Amino acid sequence: MSAADRSEHEAAALPFVERPVLFDCEGERLVGIVAVPEAASRVAVLVIVGGPQYRAGAHRQFVDLSRRLAAAGIPAMRFDYRGMGDSTGVARTFEDCGPDIAAAIDALRANCPAVAHVVLWGLCDAASAALDYWQSARDPRVAAMALLNPWVRSEATLAKAHIKHYYAQRLASKEFWSKLVNGGFAPATALAGFARNVLSALSRPQRVAGRDREAFQDRMAAGLRAFPGPILLLLSGDDLTAKEFLEYAQSDARWRGLLQRAGLERHDLPDADHTFSSAEAADEMLSRTLSWVRASVASGPR
Repeated sequence: MSAADRSEHEAAALPFVERPVLFDCEGERLVGIVAVPEAASRVAVLVIVGGPQYRAGAHRQFVDLSRRLAAAGIPAMRFDYRGMGDSTGVARTFEDCGPDIAAAIDALRANCPAVAHVVLWGLCDAASAALDYWQSARDPRVAAMALLNPWVRSEATLAKAHIKHYYAQRLASKEFWSKLVNGGFAPATALAGFARNVLSALSRPQRVAGRDREAFQDRMAAGLRAFPGPILLLLSGDDLTAKEFLEYAQSDARWRGLLQRAGLERHDLPDADHTFSSAEAADEMLSRTLSWVRASVASGPR
């Protein structure tokens, strides 16, 4: 964003307040921060935090996101799962945070009574958690989802990404060939590692031990296929997680055609890393999110 554009944005920003909220989830106390505009839309954004981290996000990106949305008239809330940040309880994985998300939606609507519909926004395994939550809960309050660099990692997906991206990059590297010629490279060790990756790449994600349910990647696909609302998909170009996701979505039968489904808006950010850490990538991510919410959601359900 240019200096002129930024000044225009700040001048047009609506007043909002931020306040802490405490709410219950299965007997534990969860902590969140809600940003409430003076003139709020009937659609709000719930920022789901990927783990393990707390509600501020990497380089405070969730703070910036919530404030940017609230300044545009869209209420936003970020919160800590049970066992993370300032919330009580035992820490859990993204596959077990459905009750936390449901409780956060309750708290968001309680603090913003005019809100009728909620957008779930998640980066990495928080994007996976959003799809998994909707697939299991079919919560009618969820109007849309913004998914950034979704997490589909398994031993197989990581191996495929290494084969396609890491090994290809190494073979094109002058440093690799210099080491090989000068004896600074152990071919037997490298070949053994390559063979392990090939074997892993041929495997399928397995159920987690002790869980009588399908792989989370399959639940994500089912949720994406059945979800009736708009979806924003942002993918970073400099991110192994995003590359794994694309490989998986293009090769797994359950995901076939899902990235072309109606209502899905995809944007690739070629120079962005996993957490959009550069100023340019962060600004583009924030701008894409805001314009999509305005166009696809905030102007829709009333």
